[in-house]
Amino acid sequence: MERIYIFDTTLRDGEQSPGASLNIEEKLEIAKQLARLGVDIIEAGFPITSSDDFKAVRLIAKEIKGGPIICGLARAKKVDIDRCYQAIKYAEKPRIHTFIPSSDVQIGYQLQKSREEVLEIAQDMVSYAKQYVSDVEFSPMDAARADPHFLYQIIEACIEAGATTINIPDTVGYTTPLEFGDLIRNIIENVPNINKAVVSVHCHNDLGLATSNSLSAVLNGARQIECTINGLGERAGNTSLEEVVMALYTRGNYFGLNTGIKLDEIYKTSRLVSTLTGIPVQPNKAIVGENAFSHESGIHQNGILKESTTYEIIRPETIGLKSRRLVLGKHSGRHALHSHLIELGYELDDNQLNKAFRRFKKLADKKKEIFDEDLEAIVEDEIYTIPEAFHLDYLHVSTGTQAIPTATIRIKKEKRIFQEAATGNGPVDAIYKAIDRITGYNIELLDYSLKAVTRDKDALGEVLVKIRHGDKIVSGRGTSTDVIEASANAYLNAINRLVYKGIGK
Repeated sequence: MERIYIFDTTLRDGEQSPGASLNIEEKLEIAKQLARLGVDIIEAGFPITSSDDFKAVRLIAKEIKGGPIICGLARAKKVDIDRCYQAIKYAEKPRIHTFIPSSDVQIGYQLQKSREEVLEIAQDMVSYAKQYVSDVEFSPMDAARADPHFLYQIIEACIEAGATTINIPDTVGYTTPLEFGDLIRNIIENVPNINKAVVSVHCHNDLGLATSNSLSAVLNGARQIECTINGLGERAGNTSLEEVVMALYTRGNYFGLNTGIKLDEIYKTSRLVSTLTGIPVQPNKAIVGENAFSHESGIHQNGILKESTTYEIIRPETIGLKSRRLVLGKHSGRHALHSHLIELGYELDDNQLNKAFRRFKKLADKKKEIFDEDLEAIVEDEIYTIPEAFHLDYLHVSTGTQAIPTATIRIKKEKRIFQEAATGNGPVDAIYKAIDRITGYNIELLDYSLKAVTRDKDALGEVLVKIRHGDKIVSGRGTSTDVIEASANAYLNAINRLVYKGIGK
């Protein structure tokens, strides 16, 4: 089978999802997992945008060895390209990805330039980037809405200037599968030197067609797909890595194409990205959604029990999702927990294991049965945590149909204890008002979601919140068998992220 290169832009375009801001350590953690997943290229960030983004790209370039190409994004400007190179130059395999608008609407309104000027800038900046690295990618932004003849012209010029990958972006998610496939085929047929570059595609999901458009493109000659974990990205997101990879794998007989992705790392990568960005995966999300391998229909259940392929085209084990759920109880020991966490794909050091074991025993006293999802939530809380400037010490809530919801809360900051009480429209609102009084932050709650991590009445509850402070949006996560406690912890986790990022009151 012919190879399709997987270009992951979770750390760049994916982080542009509102509220998905990641700190440097979190970006490195995701980059390491992407390397384990087997992606070919990691677009680590957009170095010119901020000091933190520059530092994150540089750290990833230094730390990720022996695997993927490390790529940085740069506008077609010398200052961007210089900054990008300073960040990626430490990588074993560095790539500069530069771009400029190519559609008349963006050239005219955004750049206020002519096609001729854009063509000259693109060619000059690819040549400039080529002085730094041998691997240069060029994107004519908004290509799906550009004049095809101008596209052929700018692509030919940039390949002549040294571009080794030509990426065709559907920047606003405008095109449809047949149109996009035709565009890719026509580019290959009409650009004389196209054989000197890899043709790539970068599709957005505004019409829900990103995966379909990407697959249509590879059928017509594209050999690199740009995508993100869980389909994160601007607006409605990007092509979902797990969807295109599993489509190529499951329908290998049709596509005749494969990737280098380690399929059994997909689910773990999805969970990690969801945890660190604070953006939950929708239950009916293809491949990694909670319901992707669930069957409620009696007819379906009957078929699955007799032969799984009657209603499942993918085995859950293929993506690293354990079909066996009930594993441990309150009498299980540290060794048993450690062994099973290794089975689930978690390598913990002694300190992390000790913390996880204490959380496990505490949870086991509350629950009769411990599921894999419980263990995943515990490990994610302990490994992917941030320093606690504010720690929940005590919480009491009074509520009822005829009572005013009231929350009394005690929070520890360093060695000091602060206590406050507040009333609200409900218990969670009362808790958050009390926390605001203690922390002093002026917080706007943008989003609140609650779901059961596992089943039964004693299920572990997971709360995800998104808050705004000034112009900064961050996410927080909390888990507990008590959803009120989980709500408080999620809110404090978000505030702790503000403190960690150095954002003042």
